[in-house]
Amino acid sequence: MFGKKKETGEGLNIIIVGGGKVGTTLVEQLAQEGHDITIIDHDSKVVEGITNTYDAMGIIGNGASYSTQVEAGIENADLFIAVTNSDELNLLCCTVAKRAGNLAAIARVRTPDYSNEIDYFIEKLGLAMIINPDLVSSRVIAKILTLPMALDVTSFSHGRVNLVRIEIPENNPLCDKTIAQVGREGLIQQTVICAIERDGKVFIPSGDFIIRKGDILSFAASLRESRNFLKKLGFKTGQVKTCIIVGGGRAGYYAAELLIRSGIDVRIIEIDKSRCEKLSELLPDATIIHGDGTSEELLKEEGIEDVGAFIPLTGIDEENILLSLHAKKVSKAKVITRLTRNNFMEVVSGLDLGSVLYPKYITSEAIIAYVRAKNNTKGCNIETLYHMFDSRAEAIEFKIEQPGPVVDVPLSKLSLKKDLLIAYINRNGKIIIPKGQDTIKVGDMVMIVTIHKGFRDVQDILA
Repeated sequence: MFGKKKETGEGLNIIIVGGGKVGTTLVEQLAQEGHDITIIDHDSKVVEGITNTYDAMGIIGNGASYSTQVEAGIENADLFIAVTNSDELNLLCCTVAKRAGNLAAIARVRTPDYSNEIDYFIEKLGLAMIINPDLVSSRVIAKILTLPMALDVTSFSHGRVNLVRIEIPENNPLCDKTIAQVGREGLIQQTVICAIERDGKVFIPSGDFIIRKGDILSFAASLRESRNFLKKLGFKTGQVKTCIIVGGGRAGYYAAELLIRSGIDVRIIEIDKSRCEKLSELLPDATIIHGDGTSEELLKEEGIEDVGAFIPLTGIDEENILLSLHAKKVSKAKVITRLTRNNFMEVVSGLDLGSVLYPKYITSEAIIAYVRAKNNTKGCNIETLYHMFDSRAEAIEFKIEQPGPVVDVPLSKLSLKKDLLIAYINRNGKIIIPKGQDTIKVGDMVMIVTIHKGFRDVQDILA
């Protein structure tokens, strides 16, 4: 056993099986939030590396083994998370854990054959959650292509609200104006500017904040209002019509399936002939090209210079980066770059890669939102959690389930923490852009954007 057991505090006892990219990310983020973490992996170097880096215990062994789980403290655990590379092993680990302890269990399941059976697994195996990072990433890709000028689009309130991230170009109508001035000029109506990144620093802007060229701006609005706001700023808002995907693995399959449903003409370039044949069966409405997607000649033949969107999903970060840079050079396509590692993030962030996705962060956000909600007993629940600007800010949607200090009090009379913004209130499906006289009521969903970390309850917004 590696590491040292922390003294029991307010956090949960969490066991994680699988020390890969997602498992390591979960250990890092959950340990920072004060939980007691035990990592199980069959590779001693992986376990030793994690326990030497993070505040966690480690056990070398088979996560599906009852004796290994007992050694990890399964009888006193609150949550069990299985994120190995094997779907079947993850499901088996959770099945054993559910019978060995009184806890909640989460499994990562990526195989398309299982994706249509998630509800069955959750019900029959008693799982709290099944997460599919490739499918969730594909939903993000599809969302971004509805607003291709955006760097990122994330949905809240069951799709009623988008959090959209854009870069402010030179001579934009927002340039050199304060937030208050933009509001007076009518550029902002049912839209809230939530956060701005400038020179590596994130701001939650007040009314006197001046917007500059090159700022990365995040705003919240409905899909319709998102389009209206972007039109006012001079951005093109039409959905792309054509897309080239390089790589026909799970990520490519999920992305193509969703994009085809959205009416986008999809071409997939895949180097493995047998996989091409399988994709032709699974995706009859897609064009499947057998070839090397890193070939400049092949990309030109397949129309990279005129395509609406280009998405490299090869599974090799370096290839994805080079392909994205090439696409940005030879075309005006909307480029989305999927990266599995966060090595050299400062270097990567300085490259023109279009929209950049990290599936491991998308996976961890859903799990961390569940952990925070499970660890909260104050009468509200976290519906959605999204890490913004490389986790330097958070957007959190709370559901208000009972009265409390922030309920039925005019917002102008609440003593709120600095660097925090209430973006909207969702009341029975109606989106309210809050003003000082508005109040939060039981049953509402409320979105908070802040640079503070670890909010578990809407009451955490109070100073």
